[in-house]
Amino acid sequence: MSSSKKVSAAPAPYVQQTLNFLDSLFGSYPRSDFAFRLWEGTIWQKANAEAARFTIVLNHPAALRRMFLPPSDTRLANAYMLADFDIEGEAGGALNLGQHLWQSWRWRDLIRSGVQLVMLPSNASATDVSPQFSGTVHSADRDKRAIQYHYDVSNEFYKLWLDERMVYSCAYFKSASDTIEDAQVQKLDHICKKLRLQKGERILDIGCGWGALVIHAVKHYGVTALGVTLSEKQVELARKRVQAAGVSESCEIELLDYRAIDESKEFDKIVSVGMVEHVGRSNLKVYFEKAYRLLRPGGVFLNHGITLLHDKFTTERQMKNGFFAKYIFPDGDIQPLTYILKVATSETKFEIRDVESLREHYAMTLKCWQERLEKHEEQVVDMMGSRSYRLWRLYLLAAGWGFANGLHSIYQTLLYKAYEEGGSVRTEESLPLTRADWYE
Repeated sequence: MSSSKKVSAAPAPYVQQTLNFLDSLFGSYPRSDFAFRLWEGTIWQKANAEAARFTIVLNHPAALRRMFLPPSDTRLANAYMLADFDIEGEAGGALNLGQHLWQSWRWRDLIRSGVQLVMLPSNASATDVSPQFSGTVHSADRDKRAIQYHYDVSNEFYKLWLDERMVYSCAYFKSASDTIEDAQVQKLDHICKKLRLQKGERILDIGCGWGALVIHAVKHYGVTALGVTLSEKQVELARKRVQAAGVSESCEIELLDYRAIDESKEFDKIVSVGMVEHVGRSNLKVYFEKAYRLLRPGGVFLNHGITLLHDKFTTERQMKNGFFAKYIFPDGDIQPLTYILKVATSETKFEIRDVESLREHYAMTLKCWQERLEKHEEQVVDMMGSRSYRLWRLYLLAAGWGFANGLHSIYQTLLYKAYEEGGSVRTEESLPLTRADWYE
């Protein structure tokens, strides 16, 4: 017997079937530091198990069927949001367990498991809680609705767990002891230094969020700035923050699709943080060509975005049907860095000047966000309901795990627009030979 079970003399209905399924599903998992607790208190663990780092709590007899039939990450996510099961202890261990399943299961396992699962009760109340969108994917109208689905949840909600500047992107940690507040200021300054902002320059922030970067750039580097976003609630609050910071004469926030930005005036520098993930593979050339036309010759474009570290098949499958695309970022379309840079250079004309990975930084950022969200559980539940709280907790947990384990990465890429008449730079306006000024 591969497991140890604490079972009453007369097991409740469906207990033995559940234990048998757990035996067959997890008996081969190499670790033993976890447990399952059934709805009536029975504990399942592997034989000679270590102390459990985490426990998966099955809240009713139909839980496993709701979790695994049919098997997919979205099925598990839906079951968690509907409180079919809970995770106690180190939740990251449960994600390792899930990864083992997807990597080790074969068709014969699926068939055998399916037979066992149908012996468990179904639950007529099972529902799919994912959003549904109509219209052409990555059309201007559908992009706006997809962005507003995520970013227009509530400004008050985001204030609960983001830093005081409400920077909703990867922070920049100089040490593990940095607070999220310090790390986000460091990120804003790191970007400004990479852009080598100079007083009087005109900059564009595509996907400006609540305005933290443009406000920082105007206050500390003396530039004028335009920030654009498709989120109405971000625009509303960003404009108030611009006014409160005393930079309204030099900083504008507009509700505007990047494709509609006026090209009659060039920008000296362009930045886009966490925006490229929403563009779509088919629109990447449109995105980079637009930035190229908006940028003056000799200017730079800093593109900061999440990438996948998978082959093409996995990328397409996950992006169209995976948890993040279905529940968190509708129509999200993360691509490998190699493809993004190919479009930016060979298909658009940009020259790559610098590439920096911030993968570990994003794992740390997401952990901070998750902990802050969990501290405000009661407020979030009162504000949005239990299902939404569980969705956002799972999102932050899964995203942080993905970056920590190398399933995703994130890169800042500095792209340069050469002068059209030939040569990469003019002597009087050449870029520095080193990056030393970024770290002074």
